[in-house]
Amino acid sequence: MTLETPASDTAYINRALEACILIGLAVLLVAACLGILRPFIPLMAWGIIIAVAAYPAFQKLQSAVGGRGGLAATIFSVVLLAILIIPVFLLAESLVGGVQTLVAHTKDGTLTIPPPPDSVATWPIIGPRLNKLWYTASTNLTSVFQRFAPQITSAIPALLSASAGLALTVLQFVLSIVVAGALLANARAASEAARALANRLFGEMGPEFHELISSTIRSVTTGILGVAIIQTFFASVGFFVFGLPGAGVWAVVFLIAAVLQVGVIVLVPAVLYAFAIASTTKAVIFLIWCLFVGLMDNFLKPILLGRGVAVPIAVVFLGAIGGFAAIGIIGLFIGAIVLSVGYKLFLAWLEPPTTATESS
Repeated sequence: MTLETPASDTAYINRALEACILIGLAVLLVAACLGILRPFIPLMAWGIIIAVAAYPAFQKLQSAVGGRGGLAATIFSVVLLAILIIPVFLLAESLVGGVQTLVAHTKDGTLTIPPPPDSVATWPIIGPRLNKLWYTASTNLTSVFQRFAPQITSAIPALLSASAGLALTVLQFVLSIVVAGALLANARAASEAARALANRLFGEMGPEFHELISSTIRSVTTGILGVAIIQTFFASVGFFVFGLPGAGVWAVVFLIAAVLQVGVIVLVPAVLYAFAIASTTKAVIFLIWCLFVGLMDNFLKPILLGRGVAVPIAVVFLGAIGGFAAIGIIGLFIGAIVLSVGYKLFLAWLEPPTTATESS
């Protein structure tokens, strides 16, 4: 005796099978598209972030040039490229010149290190050992090189790798600025596409989340990157005026540390060096300047971070720092966006549903 499957069940199975096949094909297509676009995803992400962050300034520039979007986008791209490339070029030139001078002095035997001040030996914990090493380097530099030769040799590949990574990062930002310029030249169409995507993902709350994402990007740009750049500018002025050796390198290191919210750590060895080699008056003035730079973010961040964002400052800040720790500098924006959207969705979930009786 055979059991026959009802026609309705057969049709249902066929529809389910067809739906599974279509879903599988859609997933496969999305995966293939992402695989093809994978090398360009960082460029597109940075281009979108730069375009969204700079859009208010771009609108003013567009109005100043008579509403010509293409011309405004070109000027915007050229200015941003100059802001990026000129400091990098000057820093690279300074580093190359310093290395060449160091190598030349080493080869002809004219490289000398002044003896340490007497105050170095009185420093707690590291004072005696640093004083001994410094004094040895001032009297017999060759022995110090020989002593640390294995560490120097092992550090060279890491330095070369870091230099190559920095060059690729600069190239990536150059291309991202070009992408941002193209997006701004077609700002209206790009904005409509972003708004349509937000409406598709979040339904009636689409416009709210579209504005939330845009304001979060601008908030992180001004509140974290902007504050870090302002601090770096003032710190660099102090480094150059004081005459700190390798002031350009100190500035780059301080910028990275300021983004990580630990810029004060970079200022500590600079202040110690100032007290070691300069007069007390000059070192105290440099210390006061460093304290001003280190405390600057305490009043700048509450003003700039979270401005215009419909979520608490703490949510944006935690998202930005957590995202940076997870996936790098682009995580500043992705982390802040994800946490802000999640926070708003959580609040929407907590709200009790509106019933028909309540609405009437």
